[in-house]
Amino acid sequence: MAEPINYTSAVETIKTAILQGQYQAAKDVNRVQLALYFAIGRYISKNTRKKFWGQGALGIISEQLKKELPGLKGFSESNLKNMRKFYENWIILDANSTDAIVELQNSNSTDASVELQKVENKIDINNSITISNVNHFPIEDFFKLPFSHHLVIVEKVKDLDARYYYIHRAVSENMPERYLSKIITEEAYEKRGTLPNNFNKTISDAAFARKAVMMFKDEYLLDFINVEQIGERDIEDVDEKVLEQQIVHNIKNFIMKFGHDFAFLGSQYEVEALGHKHYIDLLFYNRELACLVAVELKSGDFKNAYLGQLNGYLAILDDFVRKPNENPSVGIVLCKNADKNYAEYMVRTYDNPMGVATFKTAADMPEKFRKALPDIEELKKLL
Repeated sequence: MAEPINYTSAVETIKTAILQGQYQAAKDVNRVQLALYFAIGRYISKNTRKKFWGQGALGIISEQLKKELPGLKGFSESNLKNMRKFYENWIILDANSTDAIVELQNSNSTDASVELQKVENKIDINNSITISNVNHFPIEDFFKLPFSHHLVIVEKVKDLDARYYYIHRAVSENMPERYLSKIITEEAYEKRGTLPNNFNKTISDAAFARKAVMMFKDEYLLDFINVEQIGERDIEDVDEKVLEQQIVHNIKNFIMKFGHDFAFLGSQYEVEALGHKHYIDLLFYNRELACLVAVELKSGDFKNAYLGQLNGYLAILDDFVRKPNENPSVGIVLCKNADKNYAEYMVRTYDNPMGVATFKTAADMPEKFRKALPDIEELKKLL
């Protein structure tokens, strides 16, 4: 019967790395912690995946570490496994990963104690993560993201570009771990490019919700807008009526840009509810969706208050205008600019189907594209 493996060397190696990491952490806590966990994960991976260590090794090592470093937190058996997971999911950041794998695969010895001698007996924190061999890697964001957030990403996301996307969003938005998990589950990366909306939450018919998502864009080019009337003034002070009038004047162009199967019902569409009159900027009916579509026009930046106003309009449309055979009304806030992540977050707090889209005029396009566009009079002749 083989004698039990002595893990004293392993404990000492990991303990030394921990102490080194604690000393360096004063400079950059998160960066050092990630480098430490990555290095320990690499060390554990090499020793466990080819069974250099026996079963239950991580539990034994964890308990011994607690005895030798009283008060130590974060090095339970489960967290040691998380460090291994972190390393193995980011093995591309290990400059020596290919050589290490080949070395382990070519090993045929059955003597674990002999094999253990071939594995590194130290953990180098400073040289554990190598970024230079990975293209377009978000270095700063990676080291700013807490370890717990990293675990959420490596457990739920396999595509490299998607990981980069979630790392950047989590850091730039100071995102809680719970919300990060939520947007991954909701496939935020796959849905980027679609307008911020709450259709899946507010529309019970899944097929109708999918159609609604596909029906609208996140951005529209309204190249028929007279930018001389709008652009010369402070965008926040522009009367939305100017924008509305130009859209109504060019309603055929607008519908061609907006999508297919739209019928225009009117601008400043009056709806009376309980003795109060309300005026919807633009009201359409969409045959494909079989529903009313209210558009709230804003010439400036997106504000959450616009959603509240639109939410009220949709409730009134459903109660006082919608016919029994029609689907629930859908609303779109169409504004000049929007922080789409913020809009996506805020729109989900409302209980009527809504989305937020932005528009650009011809003046917003690069010069070479503006020159390529036909003159508005030529467009009118074509139409």
